[in-house]
Amino acid sequence: MEASIGGGAVSVTMNGEQEVLSIKIAPAAVDPDDVEALEDLIVAAVNEANRKAKEVAEQKLGAVTGNLKIPGMPGMF
Repeated sequence: MEASIGGGAVSVTMNGEQEVLSIKIAPAAVDPDDVEALEDLIVAAVNEANRKAKEVAEQKLGAVTGNLKIPGMPGMF
Protein backbone atom coordinates (compact mmCIF):
# COMPACT_ATOMS: atom_id res chain seq x y z
CA MET A 1 0.00 0.00 0.00
CA GLU A 2 1.12 3.53 -0.66
CA ALA A 3 -0.23 6.68 0.92
CA SER A 4 0.68 10.22 -0.02
CA ILE A 5 -0.03 13.22 2.20
CA GLY A 6 0.38 16.97 1.81
CA GLY A 7 0.00 17.03 -1.94
CA GLY A 8 2.78 14.49 -2.33
CA ALA A 9 5.09 16.02 0.26
CA VAL A 10 5.37 12.67 2.08
CA SER A 11 4.71 9.20 0.69
CA VAL A 12 4.81 5.98 2.68
CA THR A 13 4.88 2.45 1.26
CA MET A 14 3.78 -0.40 3.51
CA ASN A 15 3.40 -4.12 2.84
CA GLY A 16 0.41 -6.30 3.67
CA GLU A 17 1.92 -7.14 7.04
CA GLN A 18 1.79 -3.44 7.91
CA GLU A 19 5.57 -3.03 7.82
CA VAL A 20 6.85 0.31 6.53
CA LEU A 21 8.98 -0.35 3.45
CA SER A 22 9.86 3.22 2.52
CA ILE A 23 9.22 6.85 3.32
CA LYS A 24 9.79 9.44 0.61
CA ILE A 25 9.92 13.17 1.29
CA ALA A 26 9.69 15.71 -1.54
CA PRO A 27 12.26 18.34 -0.47
CA ALA A 28 10.60 21.12 -2.46
CA ALA A 29 7.26 20.45 -0.76
CA VAL A 30 8.38 20.83 2.85
CA ASP A 31 9.80 23.70 4.88
CA PRO A 32 13.12 22.62 6.45
CA ASP A 33 12.55 25.12 9.25
CA ASP A 34 9.22 23.53 10.20
CA VAL A 35 10.26 20.10 11.49
CA GLU A 36 7.02 19.69 13.45
CA ALA A 37 4.91 19.99 10.29
CA LEU A 38 7.09 17.39 8.56
CA GLU A 39 6.74 15.04 11.52
CA ASP A 40 2.96 15.45 11.38
CA LEU A 41 2.95 14.67 7.63
CA ILE A 42 5.00 11.52 8.21
CA VAL A 43 2.69 10.31 10.98
CA ALA A 44 -0.39 11.01 8.82
CA ALA A 45 1.10 9.18 5.83
CA VAL A 46 2.06 6.13 7.93
CA ASN A 47 -1.42 6.02 9.48
CA GLU A 48 -3.10 6.28 6.08
CA ALA A 49 -0.93 3.52 4.59
CA ASN A 50 -1.68 1.37 7.65
CA ARG A 51 -5.42 1.99 7.26
CA LYS A 52 -5.24 0.96 3.59
CA ALA A 53 -3.24 -2.19 4.41
CA LYS A 54 -5.78 -3.21 7.06
CA GLU A 55 -8.65 -2.59 4.65
CA VAL A 56 -7.09 -4.80 1.98
CA ALA A 57 -6.30 -7.51 4.56
CA GLU A 58 -9.92 -7.48 5.78
CA GLN A 59 -11.22 -7.71 2.21
CA LYS A 60 -8.97 -10.68 1.47
CA LEU A 61 -9.86 -12.37 4.76
CA GLY A 62 -13.55 -11.80 3.99
CA ALA A 63 -13.12 -13.49 0.63
CA VAL A 64 -11.44 -16.49 2.28
CA THR A 65 -14.00 -16.83 5.08
CA GLY A 66 -17.02 -16.07 2.90
CA ASN A 67 -17.64 -12.97 5.04
CA LEU A 68 -18.48 -15.08 8.11
CA LYS A 69 -18.82 -13.11 11.31
CA ILE A 70 -16.00 -14.45 13.49
CA PRO A 71 -16.00 -13.22 17.10
CA GLY A 72 -12.73 -11.62 18.13
CA MET A 73 -11.68 -10.75 14.58
CA PRO A 74 -11.37 -6.97 14.17
CA GLY A 75 -13.67 -5.57 11.55
CA MET A 76 -15.42 -8.90 11.20
CA PHE A 77 -18.34 -8.39 13.57
